[in-house]
Amino acid sequence: MKKILVANRGEIALRVMKTARKMGIATVAIYSEIDRHAPHVRFADESVCVGPAPSNQSYLLADKIVEVAKELEVDGIHPGYGFLSENAAFAQKVSDAGIVFIGPKPHAIEVMGSKLAAKEAVKKYDIPMVPGLDKAITDVEAAKKVAEEIGFPILIKASAGGGGKGMRIVEHAEEFESQMDRAVSEAVSAFGDGSVFIEKYVGSPRHIEIQVLADQHGNIVHLFERECSIQRRHQKVVEEAPSSVLTPEVRAAMGKDAVNVARACQYEGAGTVEFLLDENMNYYFLEMNTRLQVEHPVTELITGVDLVEEQIRIARGETISFSQEELEINGHALELRVYAEDPMSDFLPSIGKLTRYQRPEADYIRLDDGYDEGMDIPIYYDPMIAKLITYGENRDAAINNMLMAIEDYEIEGVATTLPFGKFVCQHEAFISGNFDTHFVKKYFTKEALAKGNKEEAEIAAQLALNLYQEHKSILKVPNSELTEWGKKR
Repeated sequence: MKKILVANRGEIALRVMKTARKMGIATVAIYSEIDRHAPHVRFADESVCVGPAPSNQSYLLADKIVEVAKELEVDGIHPGYGFLSENAAFAQKVSDAGIVFIGPKPHAIEVMGSKLAAKEAVKKYDIPMVPGLDKAITDVEAAKKVAEEIGFPILIKASAGGGGKGMRIVEHAEEFESQMDRAVSEAVSAFGDGSVFIEKYVGSPRHIEIQVLADQHGNIVHLFERECSIQRRHQKVVEEAPSSVLTPEVRAAMGKDAVNVARACQYEGAGTVEFLLDENMNYYFLEMNTRLQVEHPVTELITGVDLVEEQIRIARGETISFSQEELEINGHALELRVYAEDPMSDFLPSIGKLTRYQRPEADYIRLDDGYDEGMDIPIYYDPMIAKLITYGENRDAAINNMLMAIEDYEIEGVATTLPFGKFVCQHEAFISGNFDTHFVKKYFTKEALAKGNKEEAEIAAQLALNLYQEHKSILKVPNSELTEWGKKR
């Protein structure tokens, strides 16, 4: 494999290209017209514009991307995450063109792309599941009967969905019909498929995921877990590895089940198996993401494994370069997704120009980003600016390092989630490890964030005053009430 096209943009495109270059592999960037001067375009050995700014006219044009790859005699295509990364039809087009898709086979993407098909596939391995309906349903009355049998509260989820779309929590029977209608409508709008399924709602869950790698020779390993419970609108914002609550026994059991989930769909490459963990340390299979995850850097930092390098090696037909027994957890890592969003306005996107962009630098910091000072944050794509990752010998050190990194990260021109990250890392629930996916709902308000900012400003003002008084006692300070001739004004 001598040349790879990265079918993505921003920080993940740049991150993949850096590993490819380290491996001596040439890279091709694709870009939309608005991304013409983006860092990933400048970094690549070759670059091709594939269309206007909207993703459905550029980054989602499967046929156009494959055509570019063929013209430039590309050996492999890495999809990153988002866009076409979990599109089975795209993976098939790449393969049919005689190009290696750096990811799983279309069959695995298709099976795991449907929550119901995924549950059916893993049944024979006795993977723990949340009690609920094991088939899609659209009939409201039939669904209501099932919900009553399971017992409220229940969760209605779109079968083809993700990212919180087509998802509704129903606390009481009288709410069921209206929430079912909304879930089906959202599912049709977002995915073109109105089928939903019903399961018992786990009240205080933690979101734990297991990273797996599988090669073409039947070898499958897991690289421990990531804690992804700090979320807003069902989207992760702060992730860490390892989790602060898993025992070695639960970790080993979840790892074994994750490996079996990968085995159930003949998986190849890097993937992530997601679980819900309840307050009694019972865990339940949620889904499998058939791609590299946004939060993969925290796993890389605690294991020393370059997951993109392993993806490429596996795609070339090589075996995984280590065994399960050789893996161990070293230290602790945190990741904050730095979005151009305003935490004071319900995390609404904040679009604009990066008038100041100063990266933090330290041995304990890893920053995966795709922007430079002076660039605009376009409205057409996910508003993530960067991933700020910190490492420490233990969890407390990683948290302290994150707080220092946030302080040193200067972004002006748009609102960001940096203040929210600081709020999380200073909150007692997070520090103690006693939190779940309802952290934002329970603890975060714009008033709490504003109070923290006010207290911080007051402390800074007091420090400045103290410093002034100290200097005043040492230096002779001119009296502003006197003229230059020493007389009163």
